[in-house]
Amino acid sequence: MKNIPDELIQRAATGDEAAFEEIYRLASGFVYAVSYRVTGKRHDAQEVTQDVFLKVHANLKKFEKGTYFKAWIYRITVNTAINCYNRNKRRWSREADLEGMVETSGESGDAEKNIEKEEREKRVEEMLTRLGPEQRACLILREIEGLSYEEISAALKVKLNTVRTRIKRARETILGHAARGDKNEVR
Repeated sequence: MKNIPDELIQRAATGDEAAFEEIYRLASGFVYAVSYRVTGKRHDAQEVTQDVFLKVHANLKKFEKGTYFKAWIYRITVNTAINCYNRNKRRWSREADLEGMVETSGESGDAEKNIEKEEREKRVEEMLTRLGPEQRACLILREIEGLSYEEISAALKVKLNTVRTRIKRARETILGHAARGDKNEVR
């Protein structure tokens, strides 16, 4: 996500809809990506993205100037995604996930590359579903989004040692399940 200038945030906080639209344009892809990695479902990631920007719009006036906007929106996104995940967990276990169907088009070389890419993405998503939402959020923010432990701590408003523990346990869980070939989710 590109850095969002304080001036743009302040304009949006005073009701400038064009400024808010610019914030949305700059941050929505990032919010969606984090949401998708936490929830594992495209539809839910879209819903979370909408919810996040409703919350951002409603709370921009409370945003403290000088605060790290990216950390603030991370925290809103991860908390909203975790709540969505927990709310929908039972429903997901009963539904077949049809979103992962492979759509083939174009040349066979392109189709093979697309299939390989989708298979890699599916393996990563399968590994992430073995984690509880708190561990998953920390691992995603560290390994996929590239945040430091300190940034994750600030974004999630948890202690630094909690972040370290969650990431360590998430890695151990994934490695343990990979060694056993187990697919059950853990907390």
